[in-house]
Amino acid sequence: MDLTFSPEEEAFRQEVRAFIAEAKTKLPKAIGVPESATRSKEDYLAWHKLLFQKGWVAPAWPKQYGGTGWSVTQRYIFGQETAEAEMPATLPFGLSMCGPVIYTFGNEAQKKKFLPRILSGEDWWCQGYSEPGAGSDLANLRTRAVREGDHYIVNGQKTWTTLAQYADWIFCLVRTDPSVKPQEGISFLLIDMKTPGIEVKPIIVLDGAHEVNDVFFDNVKVPVENRVGEENKGWTYAKFLLVHERSGIARVAGSKRAVERLKEIARTELVDGKPLIESGDFIHKVAELEVELAALEFTELRTLAQESKGKMAGPESSILKIRGTEIQQRITELTEEAVGYYAFPYERAMGRNEYPVGPDYAVGAAGRYFNMRKASIYGGSNEIQRNIIAKAVLGL
Repeated sequence: MDLTFSPEEEAFRQEVRAFIAEAKTKLPKAIGVPESATRSKEDYLAWHKLLFQKGWVAPAWPKQYGGTGWSVTQRYIFGQETAEAEMPATLPFGLSMCGPVIYTFGNEAQKKKFLPRILSGEDWWCQGYSEPGAGSDLANLRTRAVREGDHYIVNGQKTWTTLAQYADWIFCLVRTDPSVKPQEGISFLLIDMKTPGIEVKPIIVLDGAHEVNDVFFDNVKVPVENRVGEENKGWTYAKFLLVHERSGIARVAGSKRAVERLKEIARTELVDGKPLIESGDFIHKVAELEVELAALEFTELRTLAQESKGKMAGPESSILKIRGTEIQQRITELTEEAVGYYAFPYERAMGRNEYPVGPDYAVGAAGRYFNMRKASIYGGSNEIQRNIIAKAVLGL
């Protein structure tokens, strides 16, 4: 595998670095605080809007719909540089999930209506997949959509809906035919969150943040024109979306920067008067983590190489999802171990008027640890991903 970048690609890297340096002067201060702290809708969208103004907000989209037209290598470089600079991630729900479904399976009217507003950030999307009785077993969903003329009447509940309190629209899997086997009776609807009958209730997570929600639908009237693709074929579009989601969940570049930050902490923290990084036990754990991350990076590069040849990601996205989330969780565990007792007191001080104790790098350590417990569940639990690999890759 040739990992050498061409002079043109290195020039592109310098262009990305220059853009990031300028963008940092324009971002609000709230962008730099831990994700467990409360951010406003404007804070979340600040980086998105700068990218949109530059024309870089949707690197993976086809150019005809507003994408950059970048090569796979350019997209890889862009991801590396933004992660190294610790730039905030753009929200995936419109750009990486719903948008690709619309430009792949939607009709021309839907593309014209929704895609420009996803790119600009005018419409904030959330994901209506999981339900109280249908998480990993998503095909068991019970939210029902009954057609009445040119509308569907939707009743049911979605849960763990990330940042739904800010959303303008929600893309939903709904059951439109309960008489067939579960996967064959599902449709994919785009629903305006301002529609009467929708109620959003917060779920406060372990670090005290309002990140996820329950969303209730009580006789919600949705135009049939907001259905993507064919009725009862939503499972096909859902699987397509999940492949995009799982590939992005790996976050290799972000994990590489997080490991460097972990090592910086370990050089500062002392054990018996010596830096923690010199502890044989701890450095062994870090070395194992780095080896696992290097293996994941090469797996990602192989996937990108196939994509550059026109082959869409398939079951390998499940491999990226499993190992990527396990590594992310391991990083938060080792960060907690390195920071020690100061991780939790600093977390408790957030949002309160007590002066926090401990070093600055302890901020958010506990919140990230607790929050990342979800990583092996969302996007399809890792147990489900192993079943996919066993069936689609190993033929078991």
